[in-house]
Amino acid sequence: MSEIVIQKSPALCGNIICQGSKNAALPILAATILTEGKNTIKNLPRLTDTENMFEILAALGGVLNINVNTAEIDFTNCNSHFASYELMSKFRGSFFLASPLLSRMKRARISMPGGCPIGNRPIDLHLKGFAAMGAEIEKGHGYVDLYCEKLKGAKIYLDFPSVGATENLIMAAVLAEGETIIENAAAEPEITDLANFLIKQGAKIHGAGSDTIKIYGVKQLEPVTYSIISDRIEAGTFMSAFAITGGKGKIENVNPVHLKPVTAKLTEMGADIDVHRNYISIDASRHLFSANIKTLPFPGFPTDMQAQFSALLCETDGTGIIVETVFENRFLHIGELNRMGANIRIDGRSSFIEGNKRLSGAKVSAMDLRGGASLVLAGLCAEGETRISGVHHIKRGYENLCGKLRSVGANIFLE
Repeated sequence: MSEIVIQKSPALCGNIICQGSKNAALPILAATILTEGKNTIKNLPRLTDTENMFEILAALGGVLNINVNTAEIDFTNCNSHFASYELMSKFRGSFFLASPLLSRMKRARISMPGGCPIGNRPIDLHLKGFAAMGAEIEKGHGYVDLYCEKLKGAKIYLDFPSVGATENLIMAAVLAEGETIIENAAAEPEITDLANFLIKQGAKIHGAGSDTIKIYGVKQLEPVTYSIISDRIEAGTFMSAFAITGGKGKIENVNPVHLKPVTAKLTEMGADIDVHRNYISIDASRHLFSANIKTLPFPGFPTDMQAQFSALLCETDGTGIIVETVFENRFLHIGELNRMGANIRIDGRSSFIEGNKRLSGAKVSAMDLRGGASLVLAGLCAEGETRISGVHHIKRGYENLCGKLRSVGANIFLE
């Protein structure tokens, strides 16, 4: 198994180009099933999650032509409503296939999704919405079977603004009969990106990015060429890398609006942030101060940046507090950071992080995607050598992480 090896690095300096968004790519790739013909998707990140999605789409009858960060996907023929457990269980994004298959094939058999063990992420909200739209649901051992004659519009209230459920129900509604209203919908930028892709294909969607989304079903969608938004979590991770090493740099190919919670918190901590139309500059050469953080659905501070800021707060003046409100099991990285010399105490859903700790390199393991990123950040400023196992988690969300960090001066390699 490969390991990431890091030596204490100097202050990072330079420019990094941000990848396309993983969390936007997966539902958009799934949505290509809804159209007959060839869609061209650009700015795709090449990650294990997207590679797994490519494999599943091919197994369902899609004809794929992948060229670097562009994929041509032709679903003139969709010949299956079911992909194997071995394919579907590799990542949570596989459940995005439920609604396109149900809409296109009138049936879908989906295995219970995999992914990072960061907390309880039930699919009940998805199924509740499908049932309201007329689907019949049968749960088996590890599978969910969905059937319908024709999906019909419905008024659906989500008990929690789930990103995945919002996206799945949007895809179910675009070809359904009549009007669908999703209330208490999630408002993340990735949802707006999915809606924009479907609108370009001919869907009638209003209110994406707000808590109420209205979809008017249409007869069919047409294939298009579409470029996915940039990955705000990758961008935030690189901003944190500059910050934790006291460096300065520029992250290009970003939408600064999507990063407001992260830039606001870094500014509060003492970093100089310069925001432009499609890039952000950061200067963290002055020592940073601690801060208190509470994760919330967008536009609040993203839960996907909590782990990275856990590492960053170890290097700041004072004691910081992070309250995790989204996932109840998202502190798996804390024990590994403490192995490196951090002093972090957990109390329920809060972590108390003592700053000014002199981290030291150690053998640690990535337990999940963003927790793995936090260990990389800690390794950049830790004395000695850090070796990180569990690299497969990190590869789920970062394309060429080591290479990009090396390009701005990090002493990091993949062995």
